[in-house]
Amino acid sequence: MFRKFLRKPKEEPNALTTLEGLNVHLGMLEKSEKLALKKAAAEAEKAKGFAKANNKRAAIQCLKKKRGYEQQIEQLGNFQLRIHDQMIMLEGAKATTATVDALRSGAAAMKAVQKAMNIDDVDKTMDEINEQTENMKQMQEALSNPIGAFADFDEDELEAELEELEGAELEEQLLQPATQAPVAPVYNAPSRPQPVKRRTEEDELVALQAEMALS
Repeated sequence: MFRKFLRKPKEEPNALTTLEGLNVHLGMLEKSEKLALKKAAAEAEKAKGFAKANNKRAAIQCLKKKRGYEQQIEQLGNFQLRIHDQMIMLEGAKATTATVDALRSGAAAMKAVQKAMNIDDVDKTMDEINEQTENMKQMQEALSNPIGAFADFDEDELEAELEELEGAELEEQLLQPATQAPVAPVYNAPSRPQPVKRRTEEDELVALQAEMALS
């Protein structure tokens, strides 16, 4: 009676452990099928031998055993198909479980991040960044403004004076007389190629006769 209460709780089957067990059982079924195939082939050979010896009764007994082994082979094949189906289903369930666990972990991590950083902290940080940026702009503008004696000069007066200087320089250039006349460009006509005197056969003959007369 006490053993009943002290009995350990039954552990739930694990997908990985179950797959390993099914794989082992599948190997056993394949070995049994190979053995049954050998026995069926052996009974068929025996039946042939008894038929040649005109022992009809023994041949029929061998054929019956052969049929029994063939039924066993078919049954073992069906068992293997069922094991394969179960393994495929377990592998799919394992992949689904792993995917759900990964999604659950990602959701938990996202929740932790959101918990550590709320919207108020984000707004506060952005306000601080904007304030620092505005302060930096003001400091840069303050540094770019002229100081000392240069700060008292009027920009409009300086621009007007610059325009007067430019106008005076232009007037001086217009009143200055031209000292040198422009030099006309010299155009050199291309030289006409001299015709090349072509030496004919008659000229060569005359030259040859002259050489012979000299010799």
